[in-house]
Amino acid sequence: MTDRATIAFDEAGTTVDAFHRGRFVLVQPARSGHRSGIDAMLLAACVPDGFSGSVVDLGAGAGAAGLAVLSRCPDARATLVENDALMAHCARLSLARPENRHLAPRGCVVEADVTLRGAARRGASLGDDAFDFAILNPPFNDARDRRTPDARKAAAHVMGGTMFEDWMRTVTAIVRPGGGFALIARPESLGVILPAIGRRFGGLRLRGVHPHQGAAATRLLVTGVKGSRARLTLLPPHVLHEKGRDAFLPEADAVNNGLSSLA
Repeated sequence: MTDRATIAFDEAGTTVDAFHRGRFVLVQPARSGHRSGIDAMLLAACVPDGFSGSVVDLGAGAGAAGLAVLSRCPDARATLVENDALMAHCARLSLARPENRHLAPRGCVVEADVTLRGAARRGASLGDDAFDFAILNPPFNDARDRRTPDARKAAAHVMGGTMFEDWMRTVTAIVRPGGGFALIARPESLGVILPAIGRRFGGLRLRGVHPHQGAAATRLLVTGVKGSRARLTLLPPHVLHEKGRDAFLPEADAVNNGLSSLA
């Protein structure tokens, strides 16, 4: 972490936010950059219960999704990959929090660009066939839909031209044969996501996330298995709220708080 970045971090300030009903906490910028919430919990829930391998969290931000996997799966290990120096620093601070001492030995932070290739990627601790599962929270908003004066937040939220293709190339390289991946995106990105996956992963499972029954999906969860030839499956929707109410439905509440997976 450079002195300049540290100064920016100090000026921004932070909050310490509890997840999984206090079973872990996250250090996040108070005013600049991405702040994690339900998207990260949904992504983490795509990792099966009882998972005991190595998971790589690509675009980890402050580490919410990766830490959520560690919180629910006590035998898992997580590598949190983040390109933004400020957010990577938050992830390190999160691991160092005393509330997370039970998770810290199983987690590490890698400050690197997800789209690195070849020797540069391997030199950044993203080796070939190195992980059992990858979770991806890429910048999935269209620039027309997401306008913010915060440059750091814009970089975390707004997709580039070949982003899904670039990220899936890295996932294919670093996940072992038979390993899995999960990503979260907007449903309208499906036409770009499927070509980016191509034949790299099979057994694809698609699940829409809906604010309430009868509403259009606002998020799409996609999972797959490297090298599988199984066909695509469209899963039942994951509904967050009863119509007209703010409280989460019991299944959604359990997923949000690491009590069950979506796998």
